[in-house]
Amino acid sequence: MGMAAEAQFHVLAVDDSLIDRMLIERLLKTSSFHVTALDSGSKALKFLGLVEDEQRNKEPPSIALESHQDVEVNLIITDYCMPEMTGYDLLKKIKESKSLKDIPVVIMSSENVPARINRCLEDGADEFFLKPVQQSDVNKLRPHLLKSKVKDEEVQQINKKKEGNRRKPFTR
Repeated sequence: MGMAAEAQFHVLAVDDSLIDRMLIERLLKTSSFHVTALDSGSKALKFLGLVEDEQRNKEPPSIALESHQDVEVNLIITDYCMPEMTGYDLLKKIKESKSLKDIPVVIMSSENVPARINRCLEDGADEFFLKPVQQSDVNKLRPHLLKSKVKDEEVQQINKKKEGNRRKPFTR
């Protein structure tokens, strides 16, 4: 698989440190990923449409699920230690979302705390990187991106079948 095929992957990078955010963004772009870099968990939730979901929870689920169709994010990489909302809090919100729970999430931290690492991995993180993130770490993202791509394609095929079944007229 060449670089052109991987250019289609969109990674959301979240880190409150400008230097760390620039580093991860450069590493990801070097690997031909499309990157959106944000400086807080709350901005990431807004970008993903999860804030709207929380406000819409009173409406029927079918309406709330449609809010993410315009944002295609294939992977989220987030710092663990951030003010207001930690990377762990962001992970939990993503994994609780019906429409985003299958997006791979990677946590990164400059602190090597085994209990923290285990908790993140047990609660849905696909990887935990120690900072500074290196190119070899970024190379570990491809299998997660490919896995999510296959899952997306399977969901699209299921939806096409459902749509096809709805259009068929009833005959005896």
